[in-house]
Amino acid sequence: MRTVLMVAEKPSLAQSIAKILSKGSCSSRKGLNGACSVHDYTGSFMGQNVRFKMTSVCGHVMSLDFTGKYNNWDKVDPAELFSKAPTEKKEANPKLNMVKFLQVEAKGCDYVVLWLDCDKEGENICFEVLDAIQPVMNKLYGNERTVYRAKFSSITDTDIWNAMNRLGEPNKNEALSVDARQELDLRIGCAFTRFQTKYFQGKYGNLDSSLISFGPCQTPTLGFCVERHDKIQSFKPETYWVIQAKVFKGKESPITLDWDRVRVFDREIGQMFVNMTKTGREALVESVSKKEKAKQRPLALNTVEMLRVASSALGMGPQHTMQIAERLYTQGYISYPRTETTHYPENFDLKGTLRQQANNSNWAETVKALLSEGINRPRKGADAGDHPPITPMRSASESELGSDGWRLYEYITRHFIATVSHDCKYLQTTITFRIGTEGFSCTGKALISAGFTEIMPWQGIPLEEALPACEKGDAFTVDEIKLLEKQTSPPDYLTEAELITLMEKHGIGTDASIPVHINNICQRNYVTVENGRKLKPTNLGIVLVHGYYKIDVELVLPTIRSAVEKQLNLIALGKANYHQVLQHTLDIFKRKFHYFVDSIAGNVLMPTVLYAKPSRLHCSHCDETYSLPQNGAIKLYKELKCPLDEFELVLWTSGSRGKSYPLCPYCFSNPPFRDMKKGMGCNECTHPSCPHSLNSLGIGQCVECETGVLVFDPNSGPKWRMACNKCNVVVHFFEQAYKVQVSQDSCESCEASLVMVDFHKARSPLAEGETQHTGCVFCDTVFQDLVELKHATMRHPMHRGGGARRGRGRGRGRRPGGRGNPKKPKDKMAALAAYFV
Repeated sequence: MRTVLMVAEKPSLAQSIAKILSKGSCSSRKGLNGACSVHDYTGSFMGQNVRFKMTSVCGHVMSLDFTGKYNNWDKVDPAELFSKAPTEKKEANPKLNMVKFLQVEAKGCDYVVLWLDCDKEGENICFEVLDAIQPVMNKLYGNERTVYRAKFSSITDTDIWNAMNRLGEPNKNEALSVDARQELDLRIGCAFTRFQTKYFQGKYGNLDSSLISFGPCQTPTLGFCVERHDKIQSFKPETYWVIQAKVFKGKESPITLDWDRVRVFDREIGQMFVNMTKTGREALVESVSKKEKAKQRPLALNTVEMLRVASSALGMGPQHTMQIAERLYTQGYISYPRTETTHYPENFDLKGTLRQQANNSNWAETVKALLSEGINRPRKGADAGDHPPITPMRSASESELGSDGWRLYEYITRHFIATVSHDCKYLQTTITFRIGTEGFSCTGKALISAGFTEIMPWQGIPLEEALPACEKGDAFTVDEIKLLEKQTSPPDYLTEAELITLMEKHGIGTDASIPVHINNICQRNYVTVENGRKLKPTNLGIVLVHGYYKIDVELVLPTIRSAVEKQLNLIALGKANYHQVLQHTLDIFKRKFHYFVDSIAGNVLMPTVLYAKPSRLHCSHCDETYSLPQNGAIKLYKELKCPLDEFELVLWTSGSRGKSYPLCPYCFSNPPFRDMKKGMGCNECTHPSCPHSLNSLGIGQCVECETGVLVFDPNSGPKWRMACNKCNVVVHFFEQAYKVQVSQDSCESCEASLVMVDFHKARSPLAEGETQHTGCVFCDTVFQDLVELKHATMRHPMHRGGGARRGRGRGRGRRPGGRGNPKKPKDKMAALAAYFV
């Protein structure tokens, strides 16, 4: 009896397929690697009785890497990675012993049927499996075919049996396109990553990272986020004016009208229009139009739309969403979740799929009504030629799927039902008015039939107050006319949903890899995910992208990667040569790499360079040299600038456990205020409003020396500290706090600045689960156990029971030329006048 080895992509998938094909009569055992099971049963294959062995891999069997010395960062020039460095396939997870496991199970087998996921990555894994098993399989006589490929889109009896009865062959071209992508990402990514990690480490304050990675897809993804950040930072609000008019008829409530001119940017012109409007004592109806409109039902669901909705509506990140979707797929609840198609195939069983949901209490009523009245033909979407749209394959409940699993399944199901529902129909009424010389209007919507919004209520027409009944020529009483002053507002940070849209539009990544690229820029500390799934770039992310902008903008723009993706797709279609695409692309990036390296050395990225012993900065453009503090390390400081002279700040640090403070290289040698001496950093600067100055970050009198002020170090988190700007006292406090800020308010007892602390919920030391507290680090009883002094004994006057020494409890800097510490003027202009007189 001949033996057929069948290989799926995951253990759970192998179990489900074996259960269907064996009709529940298979026996199961653990494989030698402990991770994959083998399911044995007998059956018919190609007209003969055979023994089936169903097993799986765990994703990719092999991964691409450099050989030998080329993995050593210190011994190899990164430029060699583009061509000289040889590569080899290594086991993706050596602990699994996957190759040995596959060979043990394949020994003595006559045929293999590959049940890997039906996408390009799946095709690539097909050939990884074949490379492992074909040397040990039985050699059949003649040209008898031994390798078969199963194509399927869901784990249902019908789909699995159809796949088994229509076996094809693995697609070599699609596998090659994945090989090309892997080699390009390895060579390009490693070369840039190794160079910039070694180059940037130690040069930027608070930006150090063990790995500062570059990726041909990852970097343009980050670029979209930083581009939005830059627009926010450069945005300058503009004042404009609108006319607000309210009118009413009889005893009905007033309605607010929209001005036809929308807005004007000159107040005097706006006032002129108000005066002209007020010449009319009534609002005359010029027209009343009623139009029936429709809100279209959605297109069938593909991966990108699922990721967008999961992020914006369900609050689930793309990577997490795909993990849940894959679990729902392997358990047979939904169809294959990686697809670009938004059009159901002509033979797709819409009614059968819908009928499976008829007894689910969450939407049974809607489903039964559709089946009774007749489903609506879905909208014509795009057929990408891969998999059908994402649909539910069987009914489920929340108890079966768990919280997040149920929320995603519920959305997929509601979306599917909506695609075969009717459009939402409503009546839109628009009334136009004339008041004096100016035109106004108001619009209202009234629902005619809910259609698909019955199953997707969040898409429904919002309830509005009904507009008053009226006809052309009717007169309304003017209740109010006034000029409103408003301001244009900046854009917000990109949401994940918006980023996914941009990546799809510009061809960055695929439906399968988009979540990976977004996850990478989060994990590598290039962006943080804020409330509302908004992506805010970190200082590290901003500095990197700005550096690419200055040297070679194409490294961060989506254009080159988009072109590469098109070439990779041509390989998959058999229309482009694998070796030619690979070599051409590597040549382009090799030239870009050399230009990147040469440009940094030529000071394109950093206009000043650091000279050692003694440390100083030299500008190659104007040949000026600037002094720096000694006996410590100097790093660039987040691209932040001094408000007085626009010089980029640098950070002086004595080490991870010591003091650090920012300074302006120009101010360091040219003190801007009368009470400042040469050699002072921002922690001694008396600028009244600069966020880096003593005035903003000073907390209180030093606990040791007579003249120093303890200054908060905003760079020190999560091991927060304040340090004396005169002596070596360092005070550690609020370790692991999420955020620490110096307040504008002062302690009533000692006049030290209050500190606002925000802890992570899981790590908060505050009572009763509180996460936020504002208080004095010297006097507040809540804070007393969270403050630790280094290099000295605690001798603050408040701890000795005495008052503030020499009238200087608070440390916000002193007025130039004077003594003591004045209260901060409420008026910023008054403060500036005091400093610059």
